[in-house]
Amino acid sequence: MWAKTVTENFANVIHGLNASHLTDRVIQRSKRMILDTLGVGLLGTSTDVFHKVTQYSKIYHSDASSTVWGHSDFRLPPLYAAFVNGVAVHSMDFDDTWHPATHPSGAVLPALLALSEILPQKQKFSGLDLLLAFNIGIEVQGRLMHFSNEASNVPKRFHPPAVVGTMGSAAATAKLLALDQFKCKAALAVAASYAGAPMANAATQTKPLHIGNAARHGLEAACLASLGLQGNKQILDMESGLGAFYTDYTPQFLPTLQSYSWLLDQQDVAVKRFPAHLGTHWVADAVSSLRKHLVETDDSVPTSRIKKIVVKVPVVRYVNRPFPNSEHEARHSFQFAACTALLDGSISVQSFSDQKISRPELKELLSKTKLEHPADNKPSFENLYCEVNVTLQNGKMFSERCDTFYGHWRKPLSTDDLKKKFHSNASSVLSVEATEGIIETVDNLEKVEDCSVLGAFLKGTQSTKVLSKMCLP
Repeated sequence: MWAKTVTENFANVIHGLNASHLTDRVIQRSKRMILDTLGVGLLGTSTDVFHKVTQYSKIYHSDASSTVWGHSDFRLPPLYAAFVNGVAVHSMDFDDTWHPATHPSGAVLPALLALSEILPQKQKFSGLDLLLAFNIGIEVQGRLMHFSNEASNVPKRFHPPAVVGTMGSAAATAKLLALDQFKCKAALAVAASYAGAPMANAATQTKPLHIGNAARHGLEAACLASLGLQGNKQILDMESGLGAFYTDYTPQFLPTLQSYSWLLDQQDVAVKRFPAHLGTHWVADAVSSLRKHLVETDDSVPTSRIKKIVVKVPVVRYVNRPFPNSEHEARHSFQFAACTALLDGSISVQSFSDQKISRPELKELLSKTKLEHPADNKPSFENLYCEVNVTLQNGKMFSERCDTFYGHWRKPLSTDDLKKKFHSNASSVLSVEATEGIIETVDNLEKVEDCSVLGAFLKGTQSTKVLSKMCLP
């Protein structure tokens, strides 16, 4: 169907894409994203912010309910299951990051899994259904981000997942609900009125709510559209529509269905090795290389010998935190990443405990650390670099630079390392059997006939009770 507007074009493509459009590369990359998102979400169910939003969400009840990841003792209405699971995914800033800058998966996957559990019994939700809807949600986010050159840089004013993530969640769940073109268009219009969250809440417990709200509000928009609720039919075309978020908004038509090309085919995501802002990963790798000049692998760094640490990074104000006082501030601190990597040789989940953050030796190093911002170091996850210089009391100076960290889309994690990350995260909440069950299910996702197995594993059901339901052909 020919479209007169960009909004209509998006709706037609969301409705018209089918599993045959998925390429092998898109399937493989999206399965990695799904596995990683489930793992960081399961780990995130141990956080204080997850417990707070779960306690709040328990006041809501409905006849339909969906799984809360990592919990077999209670369920929530689908909107609130999507919300709390989305919060869990971003609660440690451990989820994937794309370019232009956003966290794509956490806004989409929790909404799809919550919705899938309330579909009619006769409407089976297969692995290919999940992959298609998930990739449509990712694709819509990426295409919207490409409407603006401003979006290529690390955000300054609003958190991108709260905008494009909400739209992606609406698109993905509209697809799963099999909405027609007119209702897909309405879902995008309704979702746009839920979009937005300020960057001022970065490094606080509120930032993970941006992802949870994106998942919930996108699902809610699709559900309302399915009931006939309408909005502006040109929401993607107008400066007063989605263009309100960008100063250089230029909407564009999507490729034709006959020769559709996915952005994920062209641009992979970054997968984090430790739970912190993506920019800190360049810092960690540069410091880890430099540390080898100072000590043997397992030796401690003699902090008294260090006179000055200079970290050369782009200007990203919300990640410039000289003395972080909480785990959320530490996750958004170039300085903390540099000093922790120098002290310990690496950064891990445990690095952000109160005990680690308050160490006297860390505070000593932080007091010797300053940031510099070279003019050629741009705030873009595609192009930024980190250079670290350490000057000793005796005048010797050591320097290392990182242009691409391990886990970046140019240097992706190996499959083994990705599964190790998932196993470490998930096994902190689930049994070994359930953890392995999720890995096996996602590995074979395009062959799985009934995705309800994922919900069963996510609440901790033993794999022997579930694997028989996979129905692999």
